[in-house]
Amino acid sequence: MSALLPGATLGIIGGGQLARMMTLEARRMGYRVAVLADDPLAPAVSLADRWIRGRLDEADAGEQLARVSDVVTVDTEHVPASMLADLELIKPVRPSSSVLRTIQDRRVQRTFLDGVEAAQPRWEPVISREMLAAKTGLVGFPCVLKSSHAGYDGKGQAVIRSEADLDAAWASMNGGPAIVEEFVHFDREVSVLLARTPQGEIRFYPLASNMHENHVLRTTVAPAPVGPEVELDAFRVAGRIAHALDHVGMMAVEMYLVDGGSVLVNEIAPRPHNSGHYTFGACVTSQFEQHVRAVLDLPLGDPSLPRPAAMVNLFGDLWREGEPDWTQVLSQPEARLHLYGKAEARPGRKMGHVLVLDEDPVLALQTGEALLERLETGPEQIDRRRIA
Repeated sequence: MSALLPGATLGIIGGGQLARMMTLEARRMGYRVAVLADDPLAPAVSLADRWIRGRLDEADAGEQLARVSDVVTVDTEHVPASMLADLELIKPVRPSSSVLRTIQDRRVQRTFLDGVEAAQPRWEPVISREMLAAKTGLVGFPCVLKSSHAGYDGKGQAVIRSEADLDAAWASMNGGPAIVEEFVHFDREVSVLLARTPQGEIRFYPLASNMHENHVLRTTVAPAPVGPEVELDAFRVAGRIAHALDHVGMMAVEMYLVDGGSVLVNEIAPRPHNSGHYTFGACVTSQFEQHVRAVLDLPLGDPSLPRPAAMVNLFGDLWREGEPDWTQVLSQPEARLHLYGKAEARPGRKMGHVLVLDEDPVLALQTGEALLERLETGPEQIDRRRIA
């Protein structure tokens, strides 16, 4: 397939915030966008040129999307790989069904990572309570039990600290297949963000440093405060993964840094990623434009970061007493507010993020966290000199 030029239609399976930001970038570049989503209030629906109503696993709706699109992509890896394989008979699908088939099952993903010699936590497959007891003896306590399918943001996971936790942990899997892996005592969590074209060209974004709270991403800082050797090692591992998968589009490889700089792969996301939201406003080319470029077979853009950046996620808890006082953010010239257009705010739901730019990444993060604190506690001006 040759490059698709403005006027072509990008089809997106999924209508969440990732699809919304892809749509913003694609339409700015002159492309039409068709979105498949079951909710008319999904964030991307109001921005798309065409909305096809249907579930992410609804084959007829997927076929309809493919027939009105020139190329199809996804905003979540939880689209059935079998459905994507059928759509590939109609139009190019990027990432491919084979990529999602590898990613969707943690057992398959971990086996794949072993095959490409990517260092990762010790792990074992589990299909029963009895097998779990045996496998914990191999990985040791504490360890983490993870469902094989559909787990993200800490869902489908249970920490096992001793034999006393085995029954509850296995019960939380609802009898499904799982993996058990060692609990990693890491120095830092980082993510490699990259884009790959159909011809195999790769562009890397600066290594990002992440902080999670209750297994959900809270903040990201870029560039990560690590040495160039560590960043290069992380890039080598992530690039090897992308090439082995023959992936096309954006990809995030989440990693642990251990023992002063060694990298262990945690998991792979074959799409734009929450830890890359800082690129939308901080980098020359955002991860969303880069994804659009890759799946349309266009030359990749410049991923460089002119100034350090910090991103702070905004969760639905902020709306517990009504609409937050956004003047706390909008009054700060270094801060940019991104809201995802979600109709309902719920505790723990990602509703938006704040981006802060500063020559000092530490100060950028401090400012972002201070802004979040003001949103949580009420109106009060922020004196950035006092924060520093």
